[in-house]
Amino acid sequence: MSADRKRIAVLVSGEGTNLQALVDQLHGSGGVEIVGVAGSKPDVAALARAEAAAIRTAVFSRSDYESREARDAALVNWLTELNVGIVVTAGWMEILTPVLLDAFPDLVVNVHPSLLPEFPGLDAVGQALDAGATRTGVTVHLVDEGVDSGRVLLQGAVELPADCSREQALALLRPIEHRLLPEAVRELSAGRLP
Repeated sequence: MSADRKRIAVLVSGEGTNLQALVDQLHGSGGVEIVGVAGSKPDVAALARAEAAAIRTAVFSRSDYESREARDAALVNWLTELNVGIVVTAGWMEILTPVLLDAFPDLVVNVHPSLLPEFPGLDAVGQALDAGATRTGVTVHLVDEGVDSGRVLLQGAVELPADCSREQALALLRPIEHRLLPEAVRELSAGRLP
């Protein structure tokens, strides 16, 4: 796909704190523009954040399509209309199919709350705490057909205090996410990441 890498779309399913970090640090900076935010369900806080920033939004609920592939085909059509060059999954809690991944090869970026390959998949923070991990972190990686198995772009680590709660761990990870995700997207949009 020959779309402009400075035109970013963000896929969301929740509160949108990573979307907000992207808006605050990237949107309108160095030619980078977030041109669309797609939600996996209506009425999520992230969509309200996008609307507050005057960014176009759309909803692609899995239940509105006969299959994930059909949903992703509709999503690809929307992204193509917007001339999107990079897709960022920021809390998108849906599995993407090859329909979308093949349309944006090596241009779909995810942020994950662990030091991959440790603790892939759902509830990485819970997995780390259950395993008694004393150190965890954040990984920004390219999305492939596996579960959090794509090429790592950036990582940042943090030490976990003894008897760390889920809330404490999330509070330690959030600033790292909010720093690394915009940095990775900025570098990828400039063609500086391999």
